[in-house]
Amino acid sequence: MSQKKWGDEDFWGLGYEYDPQWLLTDKQKELQAKIIDLARTTLRDNAVESDKKLIFPRKNFEAISKLGLLGLLVPKELGGMGENHTAAAMAVETIARYGCASTAMCYTMHLGAVAAALFRHHNNPTLRDILSRLDKDVLIGTLSYSDPETGSHFWYPVSSGAEKTAKGWHVRKKASWTTSGGFADWYIIQTTSPEFNGNYGDLTCWLIMGNEAKAEPSKWDGLGLRGNQSGTLEVDVDLTPDRMVGPKGDGAASNDECVDPFFLLCSSACWNGISLGMIDIAKRHTTMKKHVDVGMRVADYPTIQDYVGEAIIDTNTSRAMVFQMAKAMDVATNNCDWSIHKDLSVLPRAKTLHWMWQVKFSAAKNVAHVTDKMLHACGGTGYKPGLGIERYLRDGKAGWVMGPTNEVLRQFVGKSALLGFESLDYWNQAINERVLNNELKKLDAAGKRKLAEKLMAEAQGKAAE
Repeated sequence: MSQKKWGDEDFWGLGYEYDPQWLLTDKQKELQAKIIDLARTTLRDNAVESDKKLIFPRKNFEAISKLGLLGLLVPKELGGMGENHTAAAMAVETIARYGCASTAMCYTMHLGAVAAALFRHHNNPTLRDILSRLDKDVLIGTLSYSDPETGSHFWYPVSSGAEKTAKGWHVRKKASWTTSGGFADWYIIQTTSPEFNGNYGDLTCWLIMGNEAKAEPSKWDGLGLRGNQSGTLEVDVDLTPDRMVGPKGDGAASNDECVDPFFLLCSSACWNGISLGMIDIAKRHTTMKKHVDVGMRVADYPTIQDYVGEAIIDTNTSRAMVFQMAKAMDVATNNCDWSIHKDLSVLPRAKTLHWMWQVKFSAAKNVAHVTDKMLHACGGTGYKPGLGIERYLRDGKAGWVMGPTNEVLRQFVGKSALLGFESLDYWNQAINERVLNNELKKLDAAGKRKLAEKLMAEAQGKAAE
């Protein structure tokens, strides 16, 4: 196996012997080496600037566009690289590990937007035009799916809507968190569908251009990932028919087939990249730092060896799951062949969604643990910004709370396993008769009459409507 290089020198962190290189094609290995070198010369220094000054990493996007990374997933006939899920996970992990975690997260959202556009680009000239110019014109995309009323339950857009107009559609959207908000060149957003009748599972996706979205990036000030500018966003705009992404009501399918699988895969790769970046720094510091009084390096202490060993094992366990699911989706989609979606009913990635929940939970849980332990390994020096551990630690803390939060995901997995997937009831439509009947038992006769009168009045009101 070749020696991992950092410019003309050997890399100072973990070598390829702890990387699953056998999963990558020769082309993907070449791309990985180019990203590492770009991180050395450009991305890593810009990460410090983004963190200190809350600067959106457009300079890094301009740099990665020269490698063709904005069009990584775009078919070759549209000028892209035509790469697959494995390449996407590798690229995000590599950017986060060696370069800039904020850039990696913004890139994750870009890839999610690209996937949502590719899902329904086949008969849409506007989408095809944007997809063909991503790298040439450095067109940064992102997703806006959150809602101020429902938090990390981003699949439930209460503060949104769309109405039919003479020339197309009028679309309204308020988002509580939008990565790259105010800086992206184009957005894929989700709202309730036109002719909304109260069913929050009836969702539609839209293409919004950068000048049609209102953001207040000056208000963003996060603990970590400080360059990703994940603030509020508002849309209130008239759109032509071509701006609807896919057919009306296609939003739930887009969520399950593209947005969630790519977000969960790539954000997990980002968390793993941060974990690996921490381990790399810890290796360099602990092998160089000496305690003169006992004649030992920090790395010579068994406790430090235990910390690093456990961090490597747990992180590679998480990486193995990320790349296993990337491979599963590669197989299911003929290596990310977007032509299969000309048939609107073809949704192979959606079958893996409950596995992707586990992937994100594992990576976000691991990065929280690894960042703490690598700080402990580096001691007081690690507590200061100069070593780089401190920034990675703050960046990694975003993993657990980024929606769907780990609390939501572990309940999804446990509930679906015990009670079936229908029990998840994303849009709060199923009645829990066990709870309802139990509560009704607590009412006396007067309480039951009062409740019955209230329910009858509500039923008559709805009937009158």
